[in-house]
Amino acid sequence: MVDFNDLIQVTGYDVLGKLPDPFLMENGKRVNNDEDWQKQRAFLYRTAVELQYGVQPPDPEVFSAELCYAAPQQQSIRITAGTKEKQLSFYVKLFTPNHAGPYAAAVDGDLCFKYFTDPLWMEHFIGNDIAVAMFDRTELAHDICGEGRGKGRLYEIYPEYRFGALAAWAWGYKRVTDALISLELLDKTCLAYTGHSRGGKAAMLAGVLDPRAIVINPNETNAGSCSCYRIHMRAIQEDGEEGRSETLKDILSVFPFWFGEGMAQYADREEELPFDCHFLKALAAPRVLLIGEAASDIWTNPIGSWQTTMAAKEVYRFLGAEENLYWYFRQGKHFHQPEDVAHLAEIMNRVRHGNAAPLKKRYFETPFKEPELIFDWKAPER
Repeated sequence: MVDFNDLIQVTGYDVLGKLPDPFLMENGKRVNNDEDWQKQRAFLYRTAVELQYGVQPPDPEVFSAELCYAAPQQQSIRITAGTKEKQLSFYVKLFTPNHAGPYAAAVDGDLCFKYFTDPLWMEHFIGNDIAVAMFDRTELAHDICGEGRGKGRLYEIYPEYRFGALAAWAWGYKRVTDALISLELLDKTCLAYTGHSRGGKAAMLAGVLDPRAIVINPNETNAGSCSCYRIHMRAIQEDGEEGRSETLKDILSVFPFWFGEGMAQYADREEELPFDCHFLKALAAPRVLLIGEAASDIWTNPIGSWQTTMAAKEVYRFLGAEENLYWYFRQGKHFHQPEDVAHLAEIMNRVRHGNAAPLKKRYFETPFKEPELIFDWKAPER
């Protein structure tokens, strides 16, 4: 049997530069206390959020949530939101345990995908007394290669804002939460945002933007969220095939409309980015962040994700919340597997019931030999 730490064999590993220090302030000094950190968060936001994804659309002036269908363990909700002059509507499908709410809940924008149709995928939520609110993020902003930037109903509501599709999809997560709260369906002490691949990017951004998300669970996000721009790698997967990681140039050549317009200038100059993915992960702190990756998803850059997670861990340590940063690699390739849901359900139950129970799943173990860290800074001493 192959040792888990040898599941993939690295054949190429290029480091374009050290990860920037998230504690280094614009005045050249390092963060020294909580007040400094709150100011520093604004810098991290301007780079990891506004540069990467564009200026975010605002919360709506007009909002309503209407329950349109109710049956045992399934409900349908229509959300209407926007400005006084113009609104949009979209639907949420809510799958619930067999009792009345409020519910611990996971919000997932991937209704346009099909992975959730696996009965076991849903059962890991419902069987753990967790509701799932699913919506189709493409109702807010299109996801069509070659169509161009700024297509979809949310752009019609906020034409003056310059945001990419990921920001529009993240806006949807927040509106779903608004709806669950207004209909008194949500246990606000246990709310998770989750999604896969491009949906995982949206879930991560939404979680950073919305403090109501207690657990943030991006699953296999690839470049543009939880990976690492400064690492390019190649590796032989579990099936013997060789793959390489996705670069910024790769993703911008196909999906430029997902991101802020300013990212294009760094397509071949990732080492000059004023941030990397650990900044985004750091903005989740001190809340619970669960990062799911697959060993043979080389396009997702498994070593890069691990490196930026180790860097974000320094921020969690500074904030006294190191126990809230979870990460794992499962075997296999790019998909939102029932196994991934089992991890999320376990962490949500720890949030609900305390951290005394031992973890049953595999966490904190890499499917490769861990290389040297590509940063040399540490969290400031308190």
